[in-house]
Amino acid sequence: MLAEQKPVPNFISEPVVQALPQELQGADADETETTTDADSLQELVSQQATPDDLSSDMRCLAGAIYFEARGESLDGQLAVGRVIVNRVKSGRFPTSYCGVVYQPSQFSFVHGRSMPAVREGSPDWQEAVAIAQIADGGEWKSKAKGALFFHAKRVSPKWRLTRLAQVDNHIFYR
Repeated sequence: MLAEQKPVPNFISEPVVQALPQELQGADADETETTTDADSLQELVSQQATPDDLSSDMRCLAGAIYFEARGESLDGQLAVGRVIVNRVKSGRFPTSYCGVVYQPSQFSFVHGRSMPAVREGSPDWQEAVAIAQIADGGEWKSKAKGALFFHAKRVSPKWRLTRLAQVDNHIFYR
């Protein structure tokens, strides 16, 4: 009687490429930054045209920058703006700037579903609008790359998050 021969397994190793989940793709939204001709953030801010009519989403982004970081350096304002942009792209937060800004208990300047009145003729507002445009377009690298959270350095929320940077009076986390 002949012995039955079992087939010999043939192992093949091939790379498997999978797209990252949307949540992880958005976590480093700063990776999508574009290049610019400006030599400094100040120069880039001065190059921004102030639109006559801001969309509600851009108004929310600029408002958050205005109320959270007015008086901070341009880098500090940009870092705050990029947190909101990163949240929108992360898949973990609302998908609009207004959705992120008005999410309950996220920003101390928001009361209910509104923010205080903005002095739209002020230089601070014009600067916040310019920074919002830069943050939205990814035109300048943020010192808090990939941040999704921040708080003022005067508070200690005891978060178990990865600390990324301190920019002016804010500490940024992922």
